[in-house]
Amino acid sequence: MDYKNTKPCILITGAAGALAQQVINRLRDHYQIVAIDFREQVYLSEDIPSFRIDFNKRVFEDLFRKYHFDGVIHMGRMLASEETRSRRYNANVLGTQKLLDLSHKYGIKKVIVLSTYHVYGAHAYNPALIDETAPLKATELTMDLVDSVELENLANIYFWRYPDLHITILRPCNIVGPGVKNTISRLLSSRYSPVLLGFSPMMQFIHIDDMADAIVLAYEKNSPGVYNVSPEDWVSYQEALGLCGCTRIPILSVPPAIPKFITKSLKLRSFPSYLINYFKYPVVIDGRNFAKHFDFKIKRPLKEILRYYKDQKAN
Repeated sequence: MDYKNTKPCILITGAAGALAQQVINRLRDHYQIVAIDFREQVYLSEDIPSFRIDFNKRVFEDLFRKYHFDGVIHMGRMLASEETRSRRYNANVLGTQKLLDLSHKYGIKKVIVLSTYHVYGAHAYNPALIDETAPLKATELTMDLVDSVELENLANIYFWRYPDLHITILRPCNIVGPGVKNTISRLLSSRYSPVLLGFSPMMQFIHIDDMADAIVLAYEKNSPGVYNVSPEDWVSYQEALGLCGCTRIPILSVPPAIPKFITKSLKLRSFPSYLINYFKYPVVIDGRNFAKHFDFKIKRPLKEILRYYKDQKAN
């Protein structure tokens, strides 16, 4: 049965996440939103249909037939900490392939794919600013980031094969702020946070509000391509912890099992093993292309971001 949209209809994946919900709030007045997540059922409001659904199941295509989507915003990437490699690969790579196949089949004209700066990899010899032409070296470090890189490679293949999809790939730096539950946000919010002895890489942070604005801009301006999304300032990891009111606990970085053992013994928030190099070496990305192309301006400066985490500890 067809669904008659009175407004343009957007499919938004990853609806259980705080970022997706921020994006939905920005778009709901002007678009009909259909929200899905493969991890859990999300209840948003009566005017937003919401589904828990596996992209690889036949029922997923039924949504495309029913709602006649005008666009897709794909934020449903499963993190390495959430599932096994096999399940992540099925969700992130095969699921994304199914999503893009259906988008092409049903004539969708706008697709936003949310990636991550992690795809560049963390190396001692990374350039000071990494632009969008840099190779994706994350898989040289760990197999746990293979699905993230393959998801991007897949989106790039469809970008060239089906230009009518108008695919835009966004590679943000660390997304932080209220409701965000990724690794770096947990570390900034902890009273005691580990640091690797002898290392304090430069890091970039973007507030969840600014990232939601960036996604909406990318969707509405519909200018396909690959874009880093980041502010023009950065701070060392250890300094960021200090500004957040965290007590820094130095731990040895070698052998590889030591950081995990020590953080577990001390009951600290730990570094996921697949991200350990990102707490050793800087991965500072150049977001000027996105800022210029979309007239994007950061509204939440670094000091405000870090003050939020410090204020949380005072409460």
